[in-house]
Amino acid sequence: MTTSFEQHGHKINAIVIGTSAGGIRALLQILSPLPSSYTLPIIIVLHLPHDRDSKLIDVFQYHSALPVREAQDKAHIKAGTIYFAGTGYHLSIERNFSFSLSCEEPVSFARPAIDVLMQSAADVYGPGLAGFLLTGANHDGAEGLACIKNAGGLTIVQDPNEAEIPLMPQAAINLQEPDMILSLHEIHALLVALESDNDC
Repeated sequence: MTTSFEQHGHKINAIVIGTSAGGIRALLQILSPLPSSYTLPIIIVLHLPHDRDSKLIDVFQYHSALPVREAQDKAHIKAGTIYFAGTGYHLSIERNFSFSLSCEEPVSFARPAIDVLMQSAADVYGPGLAGFLLTGANHDGAEGLACIKNAGGLTIVQDPNEAEIPLMPQAAINLQEPDMILSLHEIHALLVALESDNDC
């Protein structure tokens, strides 16, 4: 982990995370321990049925020292905030570091789609972006993570052997080898290290 992180050579300005089945437990494990002083924005697409998101922000806010928000159209991204994509709209990032919501067709059977968020974030942040792909039951996020890597960003997937549903991280590995394949414990440690490096 340390070698790949050091070889990246760029300060990270934002983090994007994609996950679906098993994602709530995985996200709670990596995000709950982050301190209130954490400064990087974390933007998440978590696939959920339309009737399952009403308490999502409340649940994560209860378990997090950081502010947790649903990403709103035209809202600017703030440091030290966890953002979740709402259901029914694709979430992307504009050049002025604001969110954009759209009703375009589903991608990989999903709206919001992880690919849409990651591809737009790669265009905006370039090598200053870190992308994480966790447990999930489809291929969404594989192409988006490849876009991050091609833009010079840092790419990480959860170890498929640990993932509750390995299909999503394995699809990313099959498409383009990520920089790191880590356990959830190691992913949390990397999140801390990325923010600490940003303060240097």
